[in-house]
Amino acid sequence: MDNRPIGIFDSGLGGLTCVEPLMKALPNERLIYFGDTARTPYGSKATKTIRSFSTQIADFLVQNDVKMIVIACNTVSATCLEDLRYRFPDIPIIGIIEPAAARIARSCSSENRVGIIGTKVTIRSCAYDHCIRRLNEYIQIYSAACPAFVPLIEEGIIHNDIMDLTIRYYMDDFVLENRIDTLVLGCTHYPLLRPAIERLYPDMRIINPSEEIVKSVVSVLSERDMLSGERCGEDIFYASDLSENFINMINLITGGSDARIKFKNFDIEAISSEQS
Repeated sequence: MDNRPIGIFDSGLGGLTCVEPLMKALPNERLIYFGDTARTPYGSKATKTIRSFSTQIADFLVQNDVKMIVIACNTVSATCLEDLRYRFPDIPIIGIIEPAAARIARSCSSENRVGIIGTKVTIRSCAYDHCIRRLNEYIQIYSAACPAFVPLIEEGIIHNDIMDLTIRYYMDDFVLENRIDTLVLGCTHYPLLRPAIERLYPDMRIINPSEEIVKSVVSVLSERDMLSGERCGEDIFYASDLSENFINMINLITGGSDARIKFKNFDIEAISSEQS
């Protein structure tokens, strides 16, 4: 038994799509979330920069005595997972790509045509391709970078014609030319677009890695006897820029109760807090 909190981080508010299923699966666990909203998006940045940012955030979570780190960011998982595991060998660190790849390999056959959409860095890394093919070499995989999705989502431009046009811009030809029947939302921001994608492509099967990672968290904590025996305290949500969209999403997920929202700026090392 381990009543310490679980640390979870993302380049922005997208990782919050992992928080709700995690809370439902593990109601006794406390979370410390960090969204790097001031420096988002990561998906078009240099790998060296992403590693620097991720190390800062992981160090901060470890300083807050987390028992596990969940990387709720495909870009970080694609570029920094092994670096962080090497830096913190005594803390279980779970990336979001491996659990999703296992689901794809298990549920798809050679007849399926799997499309993966993500940031430039995630797609360029071919991390999904490598993980899936290690488990099932016969699956047909196609990838497309959709770099405008994250900045639009961070600005709250989600349920409108602008986003519909952007989705069609990236996906119409990609889906048609490759005859995609299964779509992987390879960025934790993208589940926020799922209703629009399902409306525009009603016959598409969608795999959401934000849900798959929760199964791995439960499995690892159970195997290591690290599940919390009882809920001890509140969830804390940190952001490097407290945008209105970030606060609204947290209040939506938590119901506006039993959570604190805090500001953390790595440049000036100042923390102020705001009660949600």
